[in-house]
Amino acid sequence: MIALSEKKLLIPLKSAKATGLNDLGVPQPETAVIRKGTLHELTQRLESGAVGRRFQNLRVIAIKATEGGIESAKVFIQFEVFGDDNVPETESSGFEAALYGGSECLFALRPGAMFMPYARSWYENRFVFDIPIDVFERADGLEFTARADSVRAL
Repeated sequence: MIALSEKKLLIPLKSAKATGLNDLGVPQPETAVIRKGTLHELTQRLESGAVGRRFQNLRVIAIKATEGGIESAKVFIQFEVFGDDNVPETESSGFEAALYGGSECLFALRPGAMFMPYARSWYENRFVFDIPIDVFERADGLEFTARADSVRAL
């Protein structure tokens, strides 16, 4: 049995315009408050040091909007994932994420199991999390953790 090592990265969140949000269904995007962060690539390595899994186009979009008179905040995490020449031994352990304000962890998001049914293929993944308004107001980064995973080589 071989294993993928855990990998953590902090993705800064910055104020952004409401462009490119059509497929998220954001109510009243012209009045929504938007924060975005991106990471081009994150590679998760095997114990041997070889790349075992790739994440690309990791996008984080935090949105505070009003719908039906109620203000709410959400965080969307989107990425493409590629399993190189290995497959998870059991269900993929996926990822964890947490919102940060400076060096303070403000809110841990529940872990997500990735959609990656086969090796050697790219898969789109999209997750959404409800967050407290005060966390949205203070958050300036998202820590993304690709969790350690037991895999078998093909």
